[in-house]
Amino acid sequence: MREDVENLDIRDVTANWVNAEVLARQIEERIKALADLSHTPLFFGRLDYLHAPGADQAEGAEGERFYIGRRHVHDADGDPMVIDWRAPVSQPFYRASKKDPMDIGLRRRFGYTGGDLTAYEDEHLSDPAEAATTSKLLQQEIERPRVGPMRDIVATIQPEQDEIVRAGLSGTVCVQGGPGTGKTAVGLHRVAYLLYAHRERLARTGTLVIGPNKSFLHYIEQVLPALGELEVKQATVDDLVAHVEVRGTDTAAAAVIKGDARMAEVLRRAVRSHVTMPTEPVVVVRGSRRWRVPAYELEEIVRELLDRDIRYGAARDALPQRIAHTVLVQMERSGEAPDDRVQDAVARNAAVKAAVRAIWPPVDPAKLVLRLLTDADFLAEHAAGVLDADEQKEILWSKPVKSVKSAKWSPADAVLIDEATDLVQRTHSLGHVVLDEAQDLSPMQYRAVGRRCTTGSATVLGDLAQGTTPWATRSWQEVLAHLGKPEAVIEELTAGFRVPTDVITYASRLLPHIAPGLTPVASVRENPGFFEVRPVTEATDVVAACARLLRNEGSTGLIAADARIPALAEALTAAGVPYLAPGEETTRETRLTLVPASLAKGLEYDYVVLDEPRAVVDGEPDERTGLRRLYVALTRAVSGLIVTHAAPLPPQLG
Repeated sequence: MREDVENLDIRDVTANWVNAEVLARQIEERIKALADLSHTPLFFGRLDYLHAPGADQAEGAEGERFYIGRRHVHDADGDPMVIDWRAPVSQPFYRASKKDPMDIGLRRRFGYTGGDLTAYEDEHLSDPAEAATTSKLLQQEIERPRVGPMRDIVATIQPEQDEIVRAGLSGTVCVQGGPGTGKTAVGLHRVAYLLYAHRERLARTGTLVIGPNKSFLHYIEQVLPALGELEVKQATVDDLVAHVEVRGTDTAAAAVIKGDARMAEVLRRAVRSHVTMPTEPVVVVRGSRRWRVPAYELEEIVRELLDRDIRYGAARDALPQRIAHTVLVQMERSGEAPDDRVQDAVARNAAVKAAVRAIWPPVDPAKLVLRLLTDADFLAEHAAGVLDADEQKEILWSKPVKSVKSAKWSPADAVLIDEATDLVQRTHSLGHVVLDEAQDLSPMQYRAVGRRCTTGSATVLGDLAQGTTPWATRSWQEVLAHLGKPEAVIEELTAGFRVPTDVITYASRLLPHIAPGLTPVASVRENPGFFEVRPVTEATDVVAACARLLRNEGSTGLIAADARIPALAEALTAAGVPYLAPGEETTRETRLTLVPASLAKGLEYDYVVLDEPRAVVDGEPDERTGLRRLYVALTRAVSGLIVTHAAPLPPQLG
C-alpha cells in the first residue's frame, strides 16, 4: 500500500503549482501514516461471523471471516485483507461474550513475539458446550514487560473500556480510573476512534491531547502515530496559556486564590471598568452637513452593548457601527439615501473614532492583570465582595513592577491573563480535547481548557485519589461545571491491568485517608507481583535494591522525594550504575530511570524502588497532598516494588 502511494505520478493531475504542493504534502503524510512498525503485526485477531454482517439471518446467509488489526489493509485489487479495529464490524472482537456472542462463531486471538506469530487462541462463542475461559494470550499481553514509551492497547481493550472508546463525538465523557486501569490509553484510543468515525469534521476543527507535563507527553507521543493518526496536537496547560514568559512562583496560598473560579468575576469587573459613559455628543461632519448624536443616545448604545455581555473587543468593534447607524437614521429622515458604504465611512470618521477611544478604550490583558496584582486600590475596587482583605493581600505583589516584560509571572498568573484575553477576544474552539490527569488542575485552569472546546466535546481522565496539588479537585461534577460541560457522563474504571495485586493492595491502605468513598482498584493480573518493604541505612542500600531489580527483564524506576534526588544521583554515579531522566527512552544498556516524585504521575516501569516514603509525604505542603503523592509513587510498578526506608513509614500504611 505504501509503495502504491510512493509510485503515484501527480505531474498531469494538478492545475497549478499550489495544487501540486498541497497534493505532494498529502502524499507525504499518507506515506508516513503507512510506515511499518517494527515488532508490530498487521493483525492481532480474527472474527468468524455465523452470518454476513447486515444480512437477513433468517435467510441462512453464509458467514464471513475478518482479520482485525491496527490499520485497514487491502490487497493489490483493493479488496480488504485486514479490517481496522475501529470499524463497526470489529466491535464484537472486544464486546462479544458467551452470554452475548453477537453472531460470532469463532473469535481468535494471535500471540506474537517481536513480529513473529507464535501462538493463537480460539473461543467458540456460540458453542454452548464450550465453557467461558480467561484468555491466556490476553493475560500475557497485559503482563508483558514495559520498555520504552507507552504502547497502544488495541489487542487488549476490555468491554468496559471499549464502551468509552466508541462513545459519540457530541457528548463529553469523564473517566474516573485508579492506577493501572488504562484510562490514559482509553482516552488516546478514543481520539483515534473519533478521527476514524468523524475524520472530515475533526480535520476542520482539530483535536488536542493535554497532559500534566512534557515527560508525560513524551511518554505517550507514539501511541496515536502507531495507529496511523499523525495530526493530533499535544500540549500542557502551561503551553495553552503561554501569553507571557513564566519566571516566578507563588506561595501555595496565593496559587490557590489565583486558581479559584472567583477570580473570573474579578477579571470581568476589571475589564468592564474601562468603559466610561459618554458625557459629550458626537458631531459628524460630512460635506456641508453636521450630524449630531447626543450623549444620552450614545449612553443607550453603550448600555445595550454592556447588557448583551459580549466580548469586550467584539463590543468595541460594534460601537462605531452602532454610532454610524444612528447617523444614517438621521440622514434618511432628512431625505438622503445612504448605503452601507456611507455607514462604514461614518464609522471611520475621526470624531467617531475619538469617541470610541474615550468610551471603550482597548484593553491589554497582561497589563490589566499586572495592575490587579500591583495596585491595591484597583484590586480592592474589583474584588469587593468576592475576595476578602486577607485574600487580596495574599495575591498582591510586594514589589512594584515596571512593565509586563520585566514582571516575574507565575503559572497561575499566566492563566489569569488567558482568562482576561478571552474576555477581550473569544478563544478558538477545537472539535475534541482530551484532558489527562485532570484532578490536579485549578478551577481557573479548567476554565482555560473549557474555552478550547466550547463548541466541541472533551474526554476528561483522572483519579481523585491522585490529586497532588493544594487545589486538587474533590469531585468530578465540580470539574465539569468549570469546564462548561455539566451534562457530561461520568464513567468509572475499577479493573486494574497494570499494578500487581500485592502492590495495589498495599497502596490502597492510603485510600480512606486521601479519597474516602472511592472504589479501590481490583487487579486482574494473575501474577501477584514481587513486593518487599526493606529497611535501609544509607544510599548504597538503595542502589543495591536497584541492582537487584535490574537483573530482571524490563525497565526499572527509582522514585524518590525531589529533595533526595541529588544524593541518589551521586550514589548511582559512584556505583557506576547508569540512569536516565523521566521521558528519556530506555536502551539495552540503560534501563534505570531516576524519577522525582513530583514527575512520577502517569509513568510506569516494570520494577520500582520507592525510596523513603516519609520524605515523599513531608515534601508536600500538607499531609493529605503528601499521602496522595505517595499513592502515585507506590502505583507506578508493573511487575514488582521494593520500598526502602530508614525513617519510620507513614502510619497510614499500617
